[in-house]
Amino acid sequence: MTATRDDHGSGHGSNATSIRLFNERVILATLRRVGQASKADLARHARLTQNAAGQIVRELERQRLVRAGAKRAGRRGQPPTMLTLDAEGAYGIGVKVGRRSLDALLVDFKGRTVDRRRAEADFPLPGAALAFVDEALEALGQGVPAGRIAGLGIATPYNLGAWQRELGMPAPVHAAWNGFDVLDAVRHRTALPVWHENDGTAAALAELFMGRGRTMAGFVYVFIGAATGGGVVLDTDYYRGPSGNAGDIGLAPVPPSGLASAPKPRGGHDILLARASIVALLRHLRAAGHEVPDRDALDRLALEGVPAFAEWRADAVDALVVPVLTAARLLDLPVVVDGDLPRPALARLIEALGEALALASPEAREPPPIVQGTLGRDAGALGAAILPLHLNFRPGAAPLAAAEVNRIEENAA
Repeated sequence: MTATRDDHGSGHGSNATSIRLFNERVILATLRRVGQASKADLARHARLTQNAAGQIVRELERQRLVRAGAKRAGRRGQPPTMLTLDAEGAYGIGVKVGRRSLDALLVDFKGRTVDRRRAEADFPLPGAALAFVDEALEALGQGVPAGRIAGLGIATPYNLGAWQRELGMPAPVHAAWNGFDVLDAVRHRTALPVWHENDGTAAALAELFMGRGRTMAGFVYVFIGAATGGGVVLDTDYYRGPSGNAGDIGLAPVPPSGLASAPKPRGGHDILLARASIVALLRHLRAAGHEVPDRDALDRLALEGVPAFAEWRADAVDALVVPVLTAARLLDLPVVVDGDLPRPALARLIEALGEALALASPEAREPPPIVQGTLGRDAGALGAAILPLHLNFRPGAAPLAAAEVNRIEENAA
């Protein structure tokens, strides 16, 4: 760590402050992931003495970022007090702009959903998305103490106007989103700090802190939504890659679909999102004569297991096998699959995928463990809302985060 000099020509004071801030955030990040811990647990994790950890905890309690909870029972001696994040210490707002819906969530410092807004919209245009952001900010910000909103996270597919053929996107939507800078547009509409993340990565972030990630150090994450995307979690942190597209499994090359409803690929291969996606499912259901006017109708057909749904599921599993197996083998990680389907229907797809992975695994190699994600269709918006909390209060956060901590500290005083 590089020290900066204070007014007296020495870097000691500022370096000590940086170390203290870093250790505070190690403790906050630990509590965000595990939910609760004793002071001794936190001291071991942060490699601090119990006295130093106690001083940091007291400071975080003063800032209203940590609070004492119940005693931990079931052990000999004096039961330790369990510490948790203070739910009212800070809030995050997240907005997911998708190809089939617009979602917004307000979450507290623990990542729990406090309020939400949702609008069903097939291929929304940028103007509709920005109007939804305005409405969500006004509605969700009411009742939150001034200065306690850490920021706004935006989750979108990074190429919202792409893959017109594969996703059946109307030409005006394709043209409107190509080259549109959603981060810049939103930053001009709010005084809050704003972050933008790929929706698959945002969903993986949510699973890391609010789902399977609390018991798994790393995993390949796959989300079957309007398109198919995903993310990568390594060593208890999400990995976004140089361009923010790490884990974007939806662009993996796959053989052409065997379904008559599928559009023909331009070359010898298709891409995964053209087969294993909700858009592909809708296309096949409608080609089979089913009316699917809204999400409720889609959910009903999925739960009933109509033949057209079973046909799509078999085709989706066939398309998923090689990309999922390749990613799991390269990274030596288990696989978490989530999606915008009713939970029983998704469970059946995952079961079929697990069987296919076992058949495709060579001798002397077990198939990668595969489990169902825990958050479903809320995952992208939840990850977007957690994003400002994570980035503001993680170890090694940018200088902006220090300013935010000071601001929150002043409001708590």
